[in-house]
Amino acid sequence: MSTPSTAEKPQTPLGALVMAGQGQTDAEAITDTIFMVKDISNAYLVTTADGDLLVNTGFLGNGARNKGLFAPHRTGALKRIIVTQAHPDHYGALPDQQEPGTEVITGVNFVDTEDYFDRLGPFLGIRSGKLWASMTRRDGPPPKPPRIIPDRMVETVHAFEQGGRKFEVVKTPGGETLCSVFVWMPEEKTIFTGNLFGPVWRSMPNLVTMRGDRPRLVRAYLQSLEHVRSLQPELVITGHGDPIRGADTIRANLDQMHAAVTYIERETIAGMNAGRHVQDLMREIILPEDIRIGEFHGKTSWVVRAIWEENAGWFHYEDGTTALYGVPRPAVYPDLVELAGGAGALAARAHVHAAAGRPLEALHLLDIALGVAPDHEAALTIKKAALEQLLARSGGTNLSETMWLKAEIADAEKRLPAA
Repeated sequence: MSTPSTAEKPQTPLGALVMAGQGQTDAEAITDTIFMVKDISNAYLVTTADGDLLVNTGFLGNGARNKGLFAPHRTGALKRIIVTQAHPDHYGALPDQQEPGTEVITGVNFVDTEDYFDRLGPFLGIRSGKLWASMTRRDGPPPKPPRIIPDRMVETVHAFEQGGRKFEVVKTPGGETLCSVFVWMPEEKTIFTGNLFGPVWRSMPNLVTMRGDRPRLVRAYLQSLEHVRSLQPELVITGHGDPIRGADTIRANLDQMHAAVTYIERETIAGMNAGRHVQDLMREIILPEDIRIGEFHGKTSWVVRAIWEENAGWFHYEDGTTALYGVPRPAVYPDLVELAGGAGALAARAHVHAAAGRPLEALHLLDIALGVAPDHEAALTIKKAALEQLLARSGGTNLSETMWLKAEIADAEKRLPAA
């Protein structure tokens, strides 16, 4: 996996986790028999008295590297590979690590999820490229994910014993895909959650991603969390980062995550019933300090909107009649620009908003101006400044927000005439 330049490296906590495997020269020992290779999503080796198994394999193109890092710790044949979800960062390196006789285990609907990403490949690829290109690109776009046909797809629970160690592969109602599973080792109180709760532990889930994906339902997320909490694990091994140790710490973290998302759902539903608009609630719902969790992948405001859309659907009454039809607001942008006296007039008013610390109001006007005059220099200059205000305000905490704003700034810079 190539290393982005210093300028490209994301500085968010999630970005640091995603890039943590750069320069790794040996698998890290979590216990005497569990080893971790850090990748875009981590891969885990579990050794037993009767051969080994993997939980996830890492990103496509990194199979040889990951296999080599695990090699010194291997104890026998690779009996099983368990994939916690059908995202290529979890299974892309599988073909390079699978051995003759290795059983591939996933959740039910794994193939359906693969089909979904294949059918929407061009659409999702463009969107993902804008957000993640600097993190996943080698010398050009990444290769097409491999097609995996599981030997077993788990509908509820698949329990097995290997080398005297007990394992359960448990299908979850929630997770980042409809096929998500976790791996539970009951006698050792150890659980591999993958990205069941998102890529960063004790942080806000991203129920509807910016790149696009099938929505993750809030009640399914909460039910999955409740299931994991009921097991009382003493070691949690996630899709990214270091494991979480200690039953009391894990329980407190899960309680806080549950309380945060439950609070957002309750307040969003209350706002909907009170006739509040979704944008109002996105601004106004703020977590109490004692249940506040990180916003590295999802954000409180985005969870509010996801819950609204899950319950209300795509039609917002405040959008009015035109939302029912196929003529978008940009169809009348030329009329607005003409009535305003040209793109320059809108850019000037946008500058007033930006100078007063109102970058979003500025961007609303600039979208109209640039929708008609896409190369208008003053509008592009003000847009870049407004976006830079938003980036500074964000603190670079949320990876998707950060990468989006940086991509938009770069686009504005590219369209400006050379100095």
